[in-house]
Amino acid sequence: MKVINYRKRLIESQIAKKMSYSGGLVIEGAKWVGKSTTASIFSNTVIKLQDPLIKKQYQILATISKDDVLKGEKPILFDEWQEVPEIWDFIRLDIDDNNHKGAYLLTGSTKKQGVKTSHTGTGRINSVYMRPMSLYESGESNGLISLKNLFSHPQLTPVMSDVSIDNIAHYICRGGWPGSLDLSDELQLEVPKDLLESIIKKDVDEVDGVTKDKEKLRKIIKSYARNISTLAANSTIYKDIVNPKTFDTYMSALERLYIVEDVLPWSQNIRSSVRLRKGTKRQFVDPSIAVAALGLSPDRLKKDFETFGFLFESIATRDIRVYAEEIGGSVYYYNDTTGLEIDLIVELKDGSWGGIEVKLGENEVDKASENLKKLANISTVKPAFLMILTNTKMAYQRPDGVYVIPLGCLKP
Repeated sequence: MKVINYRKRLIESQIAKKMSYSGGLVIEGAKWVGKSTTASIFSNTVIKLQDPLIKKQYQILATISKDDVLKGEKPILFDEWQEVPEIWDFIRLDIDDNNHKGAYLLTGSTKKQGVKTSHTGTGRINSVYMRPMSLYESGESNGLISLKNLFSHPQLTPVMSDVSIDNIAHYICRGGWPGSLDLSDELQLEVPKDLLESIIKKDVDEVDGVTKDKEKLRKIIKSYARNISTLAANSTIYKDIVNPKTFDTYMSALERLYIVEDVLPWSQNIRSSVRLRKGTKRQFVDPSIAVAALGLSPDRLKKDFETFGFLFESIATRDIRVYAEEIGGSVYYYNDTTGLEIDLIVELKDGSWGGIEVKLGENEVDKASENLKKLANISTVKPAFLMILTNTKMAYQRPDGVYVIPLGCLKP
């Protein structure tokens, strides 16, 4: 299908690849990240099951005729397929009977409890995970430096970023929601607020069927936002708000809605005898959720550089995750009991890795460089690259070999 004002997404290459050998493909991710829009450009038939009338129609058809449910020119997109869970088994059987490739696309914004299928679909129905847009996808990063190329140890030629401190404050508050990009700057800031309200008032109850105390949930999300980009313990986040069991229930709902996406620790290839910290680093899937929870604005953010720094790490984490997935990598953090902490580690499937320290400005670049080199020295596998990711104007390579790269220059 043709989509008006569509901005190309990096995940399209993964979708095309998996459709070439999978009978069906599930695109998962948070609401408003663009799953349906991107899936529709790969589809000839679109069934929007979030429409109550269409949902009711297909619920009835599912009790009568598999052929009528699957009727239409392939590829067929079932948007929010969990609304009629029988569709999964119908698709699996059709793929088995006809050896289809790329015949079905399904999207889902929740990992719903209680969705029953008779078979997992392994080998027939595969999945991809879609995040909010990176700055490269939304057009703010000029993409002059490739994350993939850094693994080949290039000599970096200095290039410039166009992203100012005012720009990055706005991008953090706006988020990577594609539906907001054609709005005015002022209206762009309203989208994350509306998304958060929808999550709190409706989605967290629907995802698991458990009615939640909305004020307590707001306090938990706000506390989580205050601890973004940190290793805060659960007890720090829910202190004086709810009991541990309730906290676990609420957080599980947010995770199934793809809103919370913590960063896992990295521990491979370390020869040091120091103990590694194994907690998770707190992150939302997009920094704008934290901004909405805390009631911040670009102007307020620029007056609180400590919070600005944590949220800059959040948007950097979002973008690095998008870029890493495109090149077959995963993203972690490093922290040990000596106090050595590295904000992000990108590791490829072959075990090669790069260390990234995230700094809003250049005032801590020397210290960041020393930390990166310390990690390199205690690793049994030497890093492919060491990088300080900033919001400064110029990308360059230090005499010690460490790259200093603005987020506004990066692409996969």
